Amino acid sequence: MVHIWVRAETKHQEHRTALTPNAARQLVAKGFKVSVERCTERIFKDEDYEGTGVTLVPHGSWRTAPADAYILGLKELPENDESPLPHQHIMFAHCYKQQAGWKDVLNRFDSGKGTLLDLEFLVDERGRRVAAFGYHAGYAGSAVGLDLWCHKVLAGDDVKFPAINHFNDDKALIKHIKDRLDLAVKKFGRIPRVMVMGALGRCGSGATDFFRHVSIPEENIIKWDLAETKAGGPFPQILDADIFVNCIYLSVPIPPFVTSEMVKNTVDRKLSVLVDVSCDATNPHNPIPVYYGATTFVDPVLRVNAAPAKDLDVIAIDHLPSLLPRESSEAFCTDLLPSLLALESREQAPVWAKAEKLFHDKVAESKAAKL
Repeated sequence: MVHIWVRAETKHQEHRTALTPNAARQLVAKGFKVSVERCTERIFKDEDYEGTGVTLVPHGSWRTAPADAYILGLKELPENDESPLPHQHIMFAHCYKQQAGWKDVLNRFDSGKGTLLDLEFLVDERGRRVAAFGYHAGYAGSAVGLDLWCHKVLAGDDVKFPAINHFNDDKALIKHIKDRLDLAVKKFGRIPRVMVMGALGRCGSGATDFFRHVSIPEENIIKWDLAETKAGGPFPQILDADIFVNCIYLSVPIPPFVTSEMVKNTVDRKLSVLVDVSCDATNPHNPIPVYYGATTFVDPVLRVNAAPAKDLDVIAIDHLPSLLPRESSEAFCTDLLPSLLALESREQAPVWAKAEKLFHDKVAESKAAKL
């Protein structure tokens, strides 16, 4: 019997889950054993799992789970822990593209004889990801970017942008931003021009959809993808937009889209808000090398000193879909469920075979990098 152990997320203001009550019920019906850790932050409450056939277990008890259990989660494991990892983990580990600390993460699995089956790299026979939060990441990225632009217009640059709270559904989010946008446009004198990089992908589609949902005219939504960027950056056109939303999936090194020099030397640029949904700031091939690090829902904005030009405000929250945790979790789990069901015959499931081979390749790469 396949045993899936859903660990509670520990990242601050992470309200999503890797397994909704509905998905859990379907796994149990197929003969899976499912354990779900209790969690007060999850958008689905503990009682929502009652009656689904799962076993509710204490928060953080995954460390003592049976050796054959798959530990299923979303974001990184708790910080300040270097202990070996003996289990098979299904999660977004953010360590396959040489991000900061990538070798340390892989070493924990290697030393514990565990396995990482990274959700970001679960792909079908065509190489397309089987499940992703991309659409809701782009959707939320446009929302917080537009909210920040409205704040700058209505309150002024000197007033700190407040912490962001999640919304129960997209209707509440749309109404909140639309009301703010109406006031800001009246004061600013025009509707902002927004630019979405990677507009044809899942993430970019979400970003453009949100702008449409709050009535940004189509002519004010600049949509760029591979065709517009094939000549290679940097691209001064980015500086002509009021808001820039980066939605590309970085898989190979590319020239930067925009540079610090451009931002500083273009004193008349319109760009005041940059939303890096991709959050590749710690990647050595980051295409937006104007900032470093990440922001959070509690402290959403990083202000970049761009003198002699005006400052540039950057949002780089690496779990933006948690702005709409219920809808994003439901969409993700619907797509992931067929692959979870395939764990019953994992040896015959290409999606898991590819993920395990990639893990071993990355461990070997990490060891070679230490030599």
